[in-house]
Amino acid sequence: MSGVDDEAEIRGLLERWARAVHEGDLDAVLDRHSADIVMFDVPPPHRGARGIAAYRETWPGFFEWQRQGAVFEIESLDVTAGADVAFAHALLRCGTAAEFAEDAERRLRLTVGLRRDDGRWVVVHEHHSFATS
Repeated sequence: MSGVDDEAEIRGLLERWARAVHEGDLDAVLDRHSADIVMFDVPPPHRGARGIAAYRETWPGFFEWQRQGAVFEIESLDVTAGADVAFAHALLRCGTAAEFAEDAERRLRLTVGLRRDDGRWVVVHEHHSFATS
């Protein structure tokens, strides 16, 4: 597979993931994530969620918050793919109408690390953050 094909596959994977997050579809959120994933997120645990079980536990509270009318949508996404590892970084609109009224430029920053396992790209690392100033 060429680098362009890999980048398109990864872009599709991350776009499906973001839709699943927005829809609150936990099974689809977990799809194509490695058993040994490490995620650093905005809320605790600040040392990260390590492993797919811990990653799974982070989502129900987020889905509950999101049902209050929050959006979760990719605004920009860049992907770089090598032969067996890749990374992507994105900005997402993530917040409620009230949060955007207070700060129209509010964006969630996302960095994702991937590796090729058995010919498929899987997410092995996620880092989510908001700017503090």
